[in-house]
Amino acid sequence: MAAINVRRDVKDSFYRYKMPRLISKVEGKGNGIKTVVPNMVEIARALSRPPSYPTKYFGCELGAQVKCDDKNERYIVNGEHDAEKLQTALDGFISKFVLCASCRNPETDIIVKGDDILMDCKACGARNLADMRHKLSTFILKNPPAVASKNARKQRKAATAQANGSGEQAGFVQDDEASDDDIISQRINKEAAGLSMESKLANEDWSEDTSEAAVAQRMKELSVKGVGAFAAEDDEDEGENKYEAFGAWLDEQTDPSDEDILAKAEELEVLGKYKACQVLVQCIFDESIGTQIPKRAKLLRKFVSGEKHQKAVLGGLERLVGLEYKDALIKKVPGILMKLYDVDIIEDDVFLKWGEKPSKKYVDKEVSKLVKKEAKPFLEWVENASEEESDEDDE
Repeated sequence: MAAINVRRDVKDSFYRYKMPRLISKVEGKGNGIKTVVPNMVEIARALSRPPSYPTKYFGCELGAQVKCDDKNERYIVNGEHDAEKLQTALDGFISKFVLCASCRNPETDIIVKGDDILMDCKACGARNLADMRHKLSTFILKNPPAVASKNARKQRKAATAQANGSGEQAGFVQDDEASDDDIISQRINKEAAGLSMESKLANEDWSEDTSEAAVAQRMKELSVKGVGAFAAEDDEDEGENKYEAFGAWLDEQTDPSDEDILAKAEELEVLGKYKACQVLVQCIFDESIGTQIPKRAKLLRKFVSGEKHQKAVLGGLERLVGLEYKDALIKKVPGILMKLYDVDIIEDDVFLKWGEKPSKKYVDKEVSKLVKKEAKPFLEWVENASEEESDEDDE
């Protein structure tokens, strides 16, 4: 899938912000004709926006009805519209609801505060008001980005840090609406007392043997145990398995950059595919996964979008800690999951669904059972905190 600059007015081929070129597919005929955007999820992920936002923008600009089926990742605009027409409309969406008004970089987050939509830029630090006159603004106000769980996570982390006597060092600033007597913190203090997530993670030994012989042995194990497993589930048989090729390429690299990995994934057309997430986790992490996850968080977000992708990340993790580095990592499963939690790669409900019962999809059932048994303290912590949030919402 060809990648283009997020800002099409920038002709520099080395411009760092890329997105997939929009694809349109016309279906039906007569009054039932409609245009499907099959890669809307990938585009939205590149722009860090929900897929429904650009789809609704198309409807506003083109005067057409749209349908957003998030569950099946299907986004439809009524009528016949070619790809270039939709791409031009997408340029307008990017200009109004993605680019920072101060520095024109697309590293912005949407924050809904009251009746205002703010564009918070991570590149320059500016916070500008979005175009509130546009019809899409009404939709965004009614359907804000899914940040509630992230805010709740910040509250949990702050509460846990306070429980460990490091509240002031945590650097967390409570939202204005947060209560000093946060019920969540009371529950976490009790449930996380034995786990002591933050302090234990800080004190754990994540060092590794970096000698030439040790590195060679890890590469050999990864090649034998990891890459060959990707072919088994491939549902797109095209001769040489592209997921296996992706894994083999990663296996051959020495600390490849995020940009190189993304470029290779696009070349092999696996970027955006959930199975690529399993390959990625097995090949870029090793015994030092605890320190590696934060460094690779941006890369993981480029690969992970829906629930299938998140489950594949956890599947790759099962193979990594249950097979390849069992002795070194099996007891560190709660801490590793906490690292994924901290960088907001996996949603709470996905963690909980994954931990419900052993599965033989990625590893033997006994291995899966062992990994999830070790994960139990973390899963209980997430579940209890989620229940408290639900109770507060009901109130």
